[in-house]
Amino acid sequence: MTSAAPTPALSSSTHGTPAGVLIVGAGPAGLALSVALAQAGIASRVLEQAPLATLEDPPEDGRDIALTHRARRILEQLGIWQRLPAEEIAPLRQAQVSDGGSAWVLPFDARDDGHEALGWLVPNHRIRAACHAAARAQPLVTLQGDTRAVGFGRDAAQAWIDAAATGGTIERHAAPLVVAADSRFSGVRRLAGIGARMLDFGRTAIVCRMAHAAEHDGVAHECFRYGNTLAMLPMAGRQSSAVLTVRSDDAPGWLSLSPEAFAQRLAEQFGHRLGSMQAAGDRHAYPLVATYAHRFADARFALVGDAAVGMHPVTAHGYNFGLYGVERLAAALQLAHEAGRDLADAPALQRWADEHRRTTLPVYLGTNAIVRLFTDDRAPARLVRTAVLRVASRLPPLKTAITRQLTGRRAAA
Repeated sequence: MTSAAPTPALSSSTHGTPAGVLIVGAGPAGLALSVALAQAGIASRVLEQAPLATLEDPPEDGRDIALTHRARRILEQLGIWQRLPAEEIAPLRQAQVSDGGSAWVLPFDARDDGHEALGWLVPNHRIRAACHAAARAQPLVTLQGDTRAVGFGRDAAQAWIDAAATGGTIERHAAPLVVAADSRFSGVRRLAGIGARMLDFGRTAIVCRMAHAAEHDGVAHECFRYGNTLAMLPMAGRQSSAVLTVRSDDAPGWLSLSPEAFAQRLAEQFGHRLGSMQAAGDRHAYPLVATYAHRFADARFALVGDAAVGMHPVTAHGYNFGLYGVERLAAALQLAHEAGRDLADAPALQRWADEHRRTTLPVYLGTNAIVRLFTDDRAPARLVRTAVLRVASRLPPLKTAITRQLTGRRAAA
């Protein structure tokens, strides 16, 4: 004889100031959305599996994020940019793309489009800390850590998350709208019955901060080598973020190298263009899988950040797309709030979802095509790789279009 499942205890989100939006995931996208909603006068509760102490002081994870002009503007409006350590914001003035052993380079220069920088590079853990600080400063934002979503439901009036809290109790959090921001492998997206296309590249990115003897002059390098891909991204001072992409079965060999051997091998692969190198941080490895949700909006439900679009890092659009989605979703919810309409108004959510798909899908598909081509080392592909770079270099309108995609200008509201 089986006993009935216990009825979940109502959480504190049903008391005091009720949450207009439940956000699952306190990463940079989820926290940015909470701040944007607070600025619009909408209360939110953010549920996060990790402890709150981890959110306040996140560990260094080796990742550095390239932010576009539009992304910077959004962060400034949210009061997040101002919380970033100024000494760790590095301008990206130029970018150079090279292929294999060819001396041919496809250059991009911010000055060609009237800018001082194509974008800015900031350590991911600094962005996370700044987002957390901005959210904590908002009275309309409630953060709850040590809380794991285990169930999702909805009816005509509201949606809810059943969450396992410390001690094993199940709490039910209800609001007019639930937003999933819990990574590209979103568990809440699955609970809501939304699938995603996934592309496993069979590659692993090994990232590490490197100190070097020569100046980088604010130039980023993307070297599509034969056998691996090496990106050197300029950080503050004589340091760069090295992103080495290798076949996943080759990753253990690279990770087993001593710091000195790793630095020497990396310097050799980069042709010693930055002089001698030494590791300035720990190595971190990340399997590369791109994801794209089948839907960004559903009844009383929406997706933001990597839960909606998880990009391959080669074109540096990941968090930028997350911020674009946050900006427009918050604007749509603000209109509903000010008009006294349901925050989960289905036509408004669908318009937002359609707009975000138009912004992201072409770049998502294009990025995946670029990665497939420039990691194909067969002879015919090598010829096409070289031809693509030469054609792009000789067509100024194409270079301008790519530059504007890098800066985020074309996507600006």
